[in-house]
Amino acid sequence: MTDRPASWRMPTPNQMEKLAAEAARRPALPAAAPDAPLPAEYWESVLKDPRAEATEAQMRQRRLSEMQRHVLRITCRRCERTVEIQTADAVRLYGGNAVWKDVAQRLLDNTCQQRTGRHEEDGCWPAFETP
Repeated sequence: MTDRPASWRMPTPNQMEKLAAEAARRPALPAAAPDAPLPAEYWESVLKDPRAEATEAQMRQRRLSEMQRHVLRITCRRCERTVEIQTADAVRLYGGNAVWKDVAQRLLDNTCQQRTGRHEEDGCWPAFETP
């Protein structure tokens, strides 16, 4: 700890006057009304964002042949285990028409460590991730 007062962080009165003068010189950006339509550039950037291409539910229902990602990743919500597979390997092993949700569940179940003997509790609980 230092024994400096808190005032050492405050600008001096001359510095504050300079900052106020600079702020007054800069032109203010026009503010849009709350109900004004958003510009077209905004919507273009939103739609070009890679996160906008599919929701998680849509992603789970895609066939392996439709997947654009190079690596597919699935995590278990129970044991926190993560399994990754390249899309090309998944297509080779399970076929291009296989649904990603089914393939992911199979990948987790093949190496599941959480076996209780009860059907309702057995197996892993998939959480689909984007690498």
